[in-house]
Amino acid sequence: MELMIHQRQELKLLMTAQLRQSIELLQYSTNDLEQFIREQELENPLIELQESTIATQIEKLPSFHKSKRPAMKTTDISTPIQENFRDQLVQMVNLNFKNDPIKKLLIYIIHNLNDYGYLEFEGTDLAYSTEEITRGIELLQQIGPIGIGARNLEECLLLQCQYRYPEFPLLKELIQFYLPLLAEKKWQVIAKNLKCSVAQVGHLNELILTLNPRPCSFIQVGSTEYLRPDIIVEEHQNELIFYLNDHYLPSINLNENYLTVPTTNREDKQYINTHYKNYQWLINSIEQRRNTIIKIMHVLMKKQLPFFKKGLSELIPLTLKEVADEIEMHESTVSRATSNKYIQTPIGTFELKALFTSKVATNDGGNISQEKVKTLLKQFILKEDKYKPYSDQKISEYFKTEHAIQIARRTISKYRDELNIPSASMRRKWK
Repeated sequence: MELMIHQRQELKLLMTAQLRQSIELLQYSTNDLEQFIREQELENPLIELQESTIATQIEKLPSFHKSKRPAMKTTDISTPIQENFRDQLVQMVNLNFKNDPIKKLLIYIIHNLNDYGYLEFEGTDLAYSTEEITRGIELLQQIGPIGIGARNLEECLLLQCQYRYPEFPLLKELIQFYLPLLAEKKWQVIAKNLKCSVAQVGHLNELILTLNPRPCSFIQVGSTEYLRPDIIVEEHQNELIFYLNDHYLPSINLNENYLTVPTTNREDKQYINTHYKNYQWLINSIEQRRNTIIKIMHVLMKKQLPFFKKGLSELIPLTLKEVADEIEMHESTVSRATSNKYIQTPIGTFELKALFTSKVATNDGGNISQEKVKTLLKQFILKEDKYKPYSDQKISEYFKTEHAIQIARRTISKYRDELNIPSASMRRKWK
């Protein structure tokens, strides 16, 4: 075998660390971007941050007139925060019971409750017998929510029905033996086994629906956390305007003291040059991110104008590729720039990705968005006869006949699941 040396010229695009970081920067929300900027200040001595006092810049469609900036609004989202309800129960035990052994038993049970009030023991070594635990649960019912301390769903519902509906003996039997069949809405089978009418089973089902399967869930309190939308769309003087909600980002300035320090050391020069390039990269990357989002928003404001006025049901079919072609960028760039972003509009706050929706073809050669189809589906099911609900096949035929939309039964089923609408058999009511 003869060894030879060949010279070949190739053109390759190398993914540098800065290029990779620029791509990641597109995906940052405005809050994430602020955190990243502050981290860069700590790492780069050439970067100085100045807290912003600049008013928010408004971006409008080219055909719109100039207007003053409207007042800034903040969107708040309530997030459940678990309150330490066990401490509250312990205090109630100390107030209501004087017997120390009873107190210890109840406190032992309380500390083994999960967040929904069910009793869960870790391991098999219990400090009390089964009879003592059962007695403790009965005592706990006197001071806590009915159903607290139950060891499973069946026991939780039984505790509540014994307290609230003692006049319905069939209810207890239904909970003990037929909950799985009830979940499947096999009321006729249950009626046969209980030797009662289907209408009676329906009534018992309504009683069960009034019970709480999570007896301590109401103790969770809502704590308001604030989420800054990345983009705000508002109606001002009969115009729709939008602006990036980044006015609170600090200004990035260059600490020129380092550039004027005389130095002959090669390592020092390289150190300063590297950090100066990083400073320039940060400025350019943030500006590029901002311009990309603005370009995308101009397209969305034109293409999805009905959505901004009336809501999700008015979304037109629009893909990432269509927007990318409009602004002459790659589809992946648009995907990254719209990720992790929230947009506040006159009709609500949404993820920016929600403005992109797939299309469903109509028989006349047109297109309709999936969101519009889902809205029509929801409206149609709301009007159905609850004693004879429509099957997915019937709904599919309805769309074909009434709206000229060719949509498969499987797709109807998929949309129902996404809308949390049960099947026809589960929606059916019995007389």
